[in-house]
Amino acid sequence: MAYDGIVISSVINEIEQACLGGRVLKVQQPSQEIITLTVKGFKGQTKLYISASAGLPIVYIADSLPQAPMQAPAFCMLLRKHLGNGRLTGIKQPGFDRVFDFIFEHMNEMGDLCERHLYVEIMGRQSNIILVDENGIILDSIKRIMPDLSSLDEDSDKGVRIIYPGSKYEPPYAQGKINPIEKFDRDIFESYVASKEGPIPKALYTSLTGFSKSISQDLVYRAGIDGRQGFDDISVDEKDSLYNLLNSLVEDVREKKYSPCIVYEGGIPKDYHAFKMNNAGTESESMSEILESFYSKKEKAIDIKAKSQDIRKILNLAIERTTKKYDIQRNQLADTEDREIYRIYGELLNAYGYELKGGEDSLTCLNYYDGKEITIPLDPDLTSQQNSQKYFAKYNKKKRTFAAMTEFVQKTGEELEYLLSAKHSLEMVESEADISQLRRELEMAEVLKKRGNVKGERKTAAGRPLHFISTDGYDIYVGKNNIQNEELTFEIATGKDIWFHAKQVPGSHVIVKLKKDDKKLESLPDRVFEEAASLAAYYSSAADADKVEVDYTERRNLKKPPKARPGYVIYHTNYSIMARPGRDGLKEVED
Repeated sequence: MAYDGIVISSVINEIEQACLGGRVLKVQQPSQEIITLTVKGFKGQTKLYISASAGLPIVYIADSLPQAPMQAPAFCMLLRKHLGNGRLTGIKQPGFDRVFDFIFEHMNEMGDLCERHLYVEIMGRQSNIILVDENGIILDSIKRIMPDLSSLDEDSDKGVRIIYPGSKYEPPYAQGKINPIEKFDRDIFESYVASKEGPIPKALYTSLTGFSKSISQDLVYRAGIDGRQGFDDISVDEKDSLYNLLNSLVEDVREKKYSPCIVYEGGIPKDYHAFKMNNAGTESESMSEILESFYSKKEKAIDIKAKSQDIRKILNLAIERTTKKYDIQRNQLADTEDREIYRIYGELLNAYGYELKGGEDSLTCLNYYDGKEITIPLDPDLTSQQNSQKYFAKYNKKKRTFAAMTEFVQKTGEELEYLLSAKHSLEMVESEADISQLRRELEMAEVLKKRGNVKGERKTAAGRPLHFISTDGYDIYVGKNNIQNEELTFEIATGKDIWFHAKQVPGSHVIVKLKKDDKKLESLPDRVFEEAASLAAYYSSAADADKVEVDYTERRNLKKPPKARPGYVIYHTNYSIMARPGRDGLKEVED
């Protein structure tokens, strides 16, 4: 998946059809790096979502826009001044690169018609939104780049690229690539692409602007070529096939014959492009619809991750400290494993010490515990009785240490297990409600300090467990944190409902609700167990494994020890199943 120049050309085509010639009704800035425009054209109002976020730079036509703050930032006010009620007269894609050039006509304060360019550069961390006048002078940008902060490309002769009010706008350097949409034929293919060394997909996307790694790999795959091969390794027929596919794709872009496509895997969007890739996927009439659907969860995840960053930092630090403490305590406990030998030394010295005359450095005698001969080291400056007392003192010290450290190791192990389960819960948060609930849980566990009423902070509803419907119509619930796990297991589930959990690793509690006609566990279809176990494996810290061992038992077999942390249960009656992590065949329900 790549938001490359080809996808951008498809998005530009959709925006042109929807609102070219329309007037800008609204300009808003919902967050620091996002601008939204509402343009009224012949087909009604069109909402444009424009993001220069380092995590997700993107432009598309949106069905709905995020809520803007009451007070607009300075850059938003500048855009309103220069673009408000202006007319969108054109959209260009300089060099077929990942750059939008929105061209507007606008009346200035004197009533004169003037031109403004809104450049949107989709360049990862260097993404930007830049307002430029008709003379190419930057009026301002959403990210200012001062001379001392700019990076100099050693391969570029353009020098330092400054993005600051009053400076001349210079487009991003194309890194020696050619624009295939302007001109492309067999000679260009041979001289610019086929002459490069290394894997063929890399030769494509490093030679042609607008081409990403994914579309290059797809073209090579469709040509029947191994992507690890170079041009020197393939036949003339294979090279002809690749050229024909490449040329056909270029012609389709020129003629704007797009066929947006999205590929699903296990019901989850996995890939997309402006053309059908690998002859697979589901076609759509709108590239923007695909982008909005594909990235809505990703954008939400980025936002949620940012809002839970403080929890993540504290949890990681607590896990690091507890792990070190656990290792030290286990080493100290291991040092007490030889304690019994000192007790035996003491007893044997009491039994055979009369044989010593004094000054010996060892005593060899029969160990009446195993019937074997044993040699006991001695301090020659001490008597037999004193050596015996020394060994008993050492034994008693190690015995006390063993008793204390056994308890400490158990408590620290439980603490580490809880912190790891909380970290797993953090990876599952999907909303502010989930963050709030996890924060409350960690405050109760004294991992986080309790916060007072934060001014301006809104109360959020409690998060809900995930809800799935199995292939056979059974309700399956998955807890997203330890509070939900406990509520799900001891409040929502009844005695005969089936509980699943990945064996001996942090993970979610999974409950299968039995139907009224189900009398016993054996009456459920085998597929229900397989799907529930796959969910338990998928929502665990072992989700990346090929197969995971999952325990399951009836809910009535679970017990919570007194004073145990939320979500902690014990059980002695259970079955086990090996499951492949996944959610295939399951329908998620929005409760």
